[in-house]
Amino acid sequence: MWDYEHAYPGGPMVAVLGFPRPLYPPDHPSEPNPVDGSDVEAYKRTISRLGRWKWQTFDQAFSNGFSHGKSGNVIDSGVEGFQRQMKIQATGNIGKETFNALRSALIPEGLPHAGEYGMDGHSVELINAAYNRFKGKEPSDGGSSSAQARLAKAKTQVGIKESPAHSNQVKYCDWYGMLGPWCAMFVTWCDAHSGKPVSSFKKGTHYAYCPYIVSDAQLGKNGLSITSSPKPGDIVVYDWSWDGVFDHVGIVKTPPDGRGTFEAIEGNTSLDNQSNGGEVMDRTRSKSDANIVFVRVKE
Repeated sequence: MWDYEHAYPGGPMVAVLGFPRPLYPPDHPSEPNPVDGSDVEAYKRTISRLGRWKWQTFDQAFSNGFSHGKSGNVIDSGVEGFQRQMKIQATGNIGKETFNALRSALIPEGLPHAGEYGMDGHSVELINAAYNRFKGKEPSDGGSSSAQARLAKAKTQVGIKESPAHSNQVKYCDWYGMLGPWCAMFVTWCDAHSGKPVSSFKKGTHYAYCPYIVSDAQLGKNGLSITSSPKPGDIVVYDWSWDGVFDHVGIVKTPPDGRGTFEAIEGNTSLDNQSNGGEVMDRTRSKSDANIVFVRVKE
């Protein structure tokens, strides 16, 4: 019978064209959501044949459930379950160490197709197709490079405060040319200084007022649109009072997880004052905190 507490038996690694790309789940604290791909389908097939994921019609999305496992049951343990059995650090990420282990693992006695490779011929075809597509590197997913650059710039500003306190005197206002609550000016500044700015944001014009961001996105104006599937670098706007008037804005760092929790880099916030706190901070938020709108910016 299969002893799931010991490593899988192994053989020489299955021949493939190469390692398609590293994969990180959507709830990873810093890496962007992965693009769907045939490599993900191959890993689901392989881990299912090895007894740690239910056999089904597989999609190509690298989900938190598949990465971390859905429960303590072996059949629901996913990538992390395989990693624990192979004595690999159980992160749920798929790097070269996990990839090579999947290429060599044999199906143990007690499971269907015992003695065969977990990575079957169809999985090899899927891996090769993914390698031809990704060439070892996660793509920018349809032009998200400006969004990622915007977020990267925002991360470098965490900890900056207005001086003196409660004055709105801060470099983002100086640059924009307006003295006042500056969360939206911070977002505009980050885009303009990202190295890959978009035309939607413009010094002194777009944007210094949160409701304008939402109204333009609702109307599809100025390259803005509403999204229900936010990605790192997208914009998040908050209506704390649920009164239809949006009060605060930030830049999505990590998208919402299954509980609705996400991270955003925000200007002019604090633990005492959510939208006029005078500091750039990395905030953990929940979709239940406010009336929240996520905005995508055209590249």
